[in-house]
Amino acid sequence: MDNQTYLMVVTPHPDDAEFGVAGTVARLTREGKKVVYVVCTNGDKGTSDRKVKPEELAKIREQEQMAAAKLLGVSDVVFLRYPDQSLEDSDEFRKELVRVIRLYQPYAVVTADPYRKYMWHRDHRIAGQVTLDAVFPYARDYLSYPELLDEGLEPHKVREMWFWASDDINYRLDITDTFDTKLTALGCHKSQVSDIPPEMRERMRDWARMNAEGEDFELAEAFHRIEMRY
Repeated sequence: MDNQTYLMVVTPHPDDAEFGVAGTVARLTREGKKVVYVVCTNGDKGTSDRKVKPEELAKIREQEQMAAAKLLGVSDVVFLRYPDQSLEDSDEFRKELVRVIRLYQPYAVVTADPYRKYMWHRDHRIAGQVTLDAVFPYARDYLSYPELLDEGLEPHKVREMWFWASDDINYRLDITDTFDTKLTALGCHKSQVSDIPPEMRERMRDWARMNAEGEDFELAEAFHRIEMRY
């Protein structure tokens, strides 16, 4: 497992991974497991500051994501750089995800749950759905994008998928010892959360405490987990 990617995080925007899975990422990297980020959009619309140009914001958010990833111990960050609010369930996007899955060969892939009801960012729904499709069946089948074989990218079978922000939680991971690291990583995204106020910290702690209900640890990140059966 030393050189194998354990977890690939497919995040719709810079900062979504820190909200959804950073405590788990910090725990895994502390355990010596390799984690890779794939950032789908450049986040160029994520501001209410009318003085900031979209292209400037995209550069800022990429730097912020790199800082957060470094703090968490993430091995590699892949930026796909699609415009914010513009993800589509397209052949191009799916192929890019299949390419990185075959390149890094993760044991598990985590992303936003595409089936969350009602109040959900469209990019999150699209990213989750296309990631699910990229994992199965496209990354598995050699006749899916056969041109990737010419790049030396052989089919890969992901073993598990985890979905954050799910309405159907069945998997909880202990982040009691990494919760503060999660908040520090989130704080790297200064264009989005210039300062995390005490009330926000407490809300996030309460949420993590609720996610751990019924477990023998205090704080958790919660997911819907599926085991891929080939």
